[in-house]
Amino acid sequence: MELSVVAIENAGALNVIIGQAHFIKTVEDLHEALAGSSPQLRFGIAFCEASGERLVRRTGNDPTLVELAVGNARAIGAGHSFVVFIDDGFPMNVLNALKGVPEVCGIYCASANPLQVVVGETELGRGILGVIDGAAPLGVEGPDDERERRSLLRSIGYKL
Repeated sequence: MELSVVAIENAGALNVIIGQAHFIKTVEDLHEALAGSSPQLRFGIAFCEASGERLVRRTGNDPTLVELAVGNARAIGAGHSFVVFIDDGFPMNVLNALKGVPEVCGIYCASANPLQVVVGETELGRGILGVIDGAAPLGVEGPDDERERRSLLRSIGYKL
C-alpha cells in the first residue's frame, strides 16, 4: 500500500465536509438534504463513484462551490467519498441532515481549517484513511479562555 497526503484546496476558508457513502443516488440525496436545511445556504457537492463509469458526480446551487468540490474530490480520488463545500451556513446546521441520508456511511470531518486527507492506495483503488484538521494544540484552556469561549458562544446566539 502506498500512502499519500492530499491538501484540500480552500483559499476562501469555506466550510468543507468530507465523508463516505455508497450508490449513485447519493449525490442527489445529499443535494436535497442541503437544499432543505436552509434557504440561504450555498453549496457544491462532488461524489466519487467506485464502480461502473467511475465518474465524479456533481451538483449544487453555486457553480464555484461545485467546481471547488469537484477539484478536491478528484485530487482525493477515493471511491465512494464525497466532498461538500458550503457558504452562508455552518456544518453544525447541516450535519444531522447529511448523516440522515441513507447512503451516508460516515463523515470524516467538517471544518474551515486547513485540511489534509490521508489516502491509502492499493491495486484495487484509493481510500481515505483519515483527515488532518488544523494544527496541534498549544496549551490548555485557562479561566480567562473559558470566560472568553462562553461569552463568544452567547454573543453569537449558540448558548443562552
